[in-house]
Amino acid sequence: MSEPSRIVIASDVGISVRSFGDIADAIGACLGAAGLILTEGDLGPEFFDLRSGLAGELFQKFVNYRVPVAIVLPDPTAYGERFGELAYEHRTHNMIRFCSSTEEARSWLTA
Repeated sequence: MSEPSRIVIASDVGISVRSFGDIADAIGACLGAAGLILTEGDLGPEFFDLRSGLAGELFQKFVNYRVPVAIVLPDPTAYGERFGELAYEHRTHNMIRFCSSTEEARSWLTA
């Protein structure tokens, strides 16, 4: 049984989200954890292309399974205005949050 205070760092456990199929694996690795930290390197180019639907699918699945996700992305606007707006809209979301650093992500997930 996993501890509820455990935070899963995607890169530490080999999680990357590059396709829709990767989302189920990521959720499975995080069930029972306090949350997941994803960094820019853990996400494929499709995630940043909002038309692909990958970001929306990831958000919906993690919300449905009630697993908080912190996405460490120092400059979301580097991926375009719409992506920057999405990140801005999620700055206070209770399940999906964009953070500028891993420390900020840990702090939010343990709060």
